[in-house]
Amino acid sequence: MDTEHTEETEEFVLPRSRQANERLHAMIPGGAHTYAKGDDQYPENLAPVISHGRGAHVWDIDGNRYIEYGSGLRSVSLGHAHPRVIEAVRQELDRGSNFVRPSIVEVEAAERFLATVPTAEMVKFAKNGSDVTTAAVRLARAVTGRPRVAVCGDHPFFSVDDWFIGTTPMSAGIPAATTELTLAFPYGDLAATEELLTRYQDEVACLILEPAGHTEPPPGYLVGLRELADRHGCVLIFDEMITGFRWSEAGAQGLYGVVPDLSTFGKALGNGFAVAALAGRRELMERGGLRHSGERVFLLSTTHGAETHSLAAAMAVQTTYVEEGVTARLHALGERLAAGVRDAADSMGVGDHVVVRGRASNLVFATLDENRQPSQEYRTLFLRRLLAGGVLAPSFVVSSALDDADIDRTVDVVAQACAVYRKALDAADPTPWLAGRPVKPVFRRLA
Repeated sequence: MDTEHTEETEEFVLPRSRQANERLHAMIPGGAHTYAKGDDQYPENLAPVISHGRGAHVWDIDGNRYIEYGSGLRSVSLGHAHPRVIEAVRQELDRGSNFVRPSIVEVEAAERFLATVPTAEMVKFAKNGSDVTTAAVRLARAVTGRPRVAVCGDHPFFSVDDWFIGTTPMSAGIPAATTELTLAFPYGDLAATEELLTRYQDEVACLILEPAGHTEPPPGYLVGLRELADRHGCVLIFDEMITGFRWSEAGAQGLYGVVPDLSTFGKALGNGFAVAALAGRRELMERGGLRHSGERVFLLSTTHGAETHSLAAAMAVQTTYVEEGVTARLHALGERLAAGVRDAADSMGVGDHVVVRGRASNLVFATLDENRQPSQEYRTLFLRRLLAGGVLAPSFVVSSALDDADIDRTVDVVAQACAVYRKALDAADPTPWLAGRPVKPVFRRLA
């Protein structure tokens, strides 16, 4: 039976989760295998450790049930244990998972992917987004013979590898010489990007960015970026880890009609199973193959990249998206949620402080202080109230497993949280409502 979530945050405690978090920290650096899942991202002593999930709900080991958002860092877009995906995986379980030669599943998965993302001509699978994104950068450097990489400075994450992590506050252990090869350009500003490419004429191998983020691309921007890349002889790479499937079944490139040279997919592709993809133009991708006369590129070669269960999951995900109109459902759910949250915030007098942003299928929220500046303290207050109300929401990114009742319940909890938020704003001090240290940014120099 689910534990009742209490009205007052101060009474909401997670003793088993707290003990499990201590065990995690004793054995796992950071207490989690992904920094964004760390207990430092949650109010002190209120970081639930998950027992299981089904659909849009998860249960922690203390017996509490939550409506969950941002599931699996945006990867579980169909909901946990989705029947169609689980059945596809189950069919492969007694057939073996990894062989000394390619499985026929690899052929079928590649065909399915290229049919779903027709702007790509070849595809190679791996286990995580960092590997495929780094492979795209390496390929761009190889085909252009240029050393520098230009990343969009307005997008938070591209890879765990040195070429990107060296540009973050967590750059310890990365030589400066490596970091100096990575440049940054601003999203939506073609003039600034052209100035960068001109300043480093014939040195930039690629432009890499998420094709869209919390705002839509300015009119003509992606087309203009395509033209800039062509004119300056660099490779255009779209990181579609988030936009893939959530923007359209064919990704943002399919929605906006701008074709990159290379693109990378992950997250929603496997509905929680570990699978990612590097896709792109045959002329470039084949440089990592065997049917060309040029110098070989070590593109991707991973032991588990084509593990059959994850490829089966990916095929089931793509089929479900196309046949059931999942992207449209994600947008509809997100629009209902965004409207409800905004109404709730406005009704409590905090509409300028609890702000919902982003495409409806990929909503995030900002928590602003009395000066309307981003505040980790107010984020902490807000998260505490959501957790106490049975809503686990580091973001408001929806899954298709949510229903109208889930959305309505979430809006009710948000309204309660906003009432407390108003009290803190009136006091010009959220501290009495934090019950501990504030949540922390993922990327920071010191622990």
